[in-house]
Amino acid sequence: MALSKSQLPGRPQHFLECGIEDCERNCEFYCNLCHTRLCKQCRDEHLRSPETKRHEVVLYQQRKRQLPTEKCKIHPTKDIELLCDECKIPICSKCTATQEHRGHTFTDLESIYTEMFSHCQREIAKIHEYFLPTSQDLQREINEDTKEIKKIMDKLRTSMKAEAESLKCMVDSVTSENMEEVNKIEQSLLEKLNNQDTTIEKYITYLNDLDKKFHVYMSSLKPTKLVTAEDMQFQPIPDTRKPVVPIFTAGKCSKKDVAKLLGQITFPNIEKEMRRVQPLESKIPSHLKSTSYVYQVMEDSQQLSNIKQTLSLSSSVTEVREFNVPGVKKVFHISQDQSDRLWVSDRNGNLVQTDLQGNQIQKIKTSGVFGYHTVTQNEDLIFTVDNKKVINRITQDNNITEFIRTDWVPCSIHSSHINGDILVGMMMGDEAKLTRYNKTGKELQNIERDNKGQGLYSQPFYITENINGDICTSDYEKEAVVVVIKSGQHRFSYTGQESGFIPLGICTDVLGHILVCDINNVHLLDQDGQFLSLLVTRERGIYPISVCVDDENILYVGQNRNNTVIVIKYLQSMNIE
Repeated sequence: MALSKSQLPGRPQHFLECGIEDCERNCEFYCNLCHTRLCKQCRDEHLRSPETKRHEVVLYQQRKRQLPTEKCKIHPTKDIELLCDECKIPICSKCTATQEHRGHTFTDLESIYTEMFSHCQREIAKIHEYFLPTSQDLQREINEDTKEIKKIMDKLRTSMKAEAESLKCMVDSVTSENMEEVNKIEQSLLEKLNNQDTTIEKYITYLNDLDKKFHVYMSSLKPTKLVTAEDMQFQPIPDTRKPVVPIFTAGKCSKKDVAKLLGQITFPNIEKEMRRVQPLESKIPSHLKSTSYVYQVMEDSQQLSNIKQTLSLSSSVTEVREFNVPGVKKVFHISQDQSDRLWVSDRNGNLVQTDLQGNQIQKIKTSGVFGYHTVTQNEDLIFTVDNKKVINRITQDNNITEFIRTDWVPCSIHSSHINGDILVGMMMGDEAKLTRYNKTGKELQNIERDNKGQGLYSQPFYITENINGDICTSDYEKEAVVVVIKSGQHRFSYTGQESGFIPLGICTDVLGHILVCDINNVHLLDQDGQFLSLLVTRERGIYPISVCVDDENILYVGQNRNNTVIVIKYLQSMNIE
């Protein structure tokens, strides 16, 4: 029996259900008129019904926010639902017929509320994605300048002591005076830097308070209490100046002019440099702008230059052999190690290194579940720790060390064959994202939303990279393979050939094909997401849940019913004349 959604670990306890009574299907749509969550089937019935067929039904993410209920003070039985454009006050429908508002125009207050809610979300995003990071960068720069000042002053002292040593006691008094001057300058510079640090710290506190303020507005917005443009204005980032350090000018060794011989402390004749702050327009994420999405094809022409033969899809799929992997109960994930070795894991956290005949080389007990391990370009194994915010690394000498510590829970991981970057699927509550690290563990990029500001991911349980730099993710909850280009812009999503598509293990090959399991089949897609064929189906007695293509373009398929790996050949070679 195939593994169902409810049998797979890691699924949330709750999901957004259809709002129709006795319907337990997932919510996908929303009726803006009656404010009801709808699944696909209930949406169709909603639009067929004579009473509701003219209702505005949209995708749930594009819904209008339901206006909080507030009674009209003039007509207590009526809800406030309109804004008088002339009087600029919220009113109920009955107020429109009064003498006070006769002849006026009105705006649906729900539309204003929805726009205001979205505006608050955008402003909060700006705080977190521009103002806070920029201010924190300035604070780090100030701290680095503080350290650098101390280093420079230490060098100045060393130079002065070297000069003084040659003059012995004759210059002790002058040396003492110069040392005192240096200390005063250092104290003055550090005080200025500390003041700058304090200023930026206060501004960060202000931003955090403003963040809370916007959250409060969002939770308490009422038709009678609209947020004005003045409430949304930010105080500018405080100006700070980089310190100008003194220069030590060595003197000539003469008894007559001791002070000049020991040198003087002076400042360079330059204007104080302002710390660079990139403008908001240059740093604001694409989903907060109104720019259109343009996809640029990125293709590495050298990727295949060393291949001595041209590959193409074979007319038939050949099962070469199969082998069992001792130490695991099922084959939830496969990573290629060396050319003759694989790493295989099951849902119980057993991680086994095996050769291609199924002989166990070593076994590690972990706590991962899905696509949680990968092999780097240096042939180190890295793996995530389930429900912990850490990624570990196992080196060739079998030492396990902490490699990356995160703020989110990593659930899938892949090491790029192009540049060695580490791609990690992350989750935190109901949110999910992809994070790119370089091979040393430095965070480079976060991919979370599309160009409309909608979340790209829900449960990115498996992740891989294509030859053109596309990042391909099996998102279990969204029931789709989500593909973005290297910069993070959404390119396409593949949702299977029929309903109930549940993508799991995923990989790509040297031709850019995307291979993905859905428990029952292995789907073969081209680089642009077009369906080509089913390589493996349950009718053949195989229940695929993980896939891996090795350097010889051989496909390994792991099963979710046992510890068997099926070895398949699906490409054929043609010699280049």
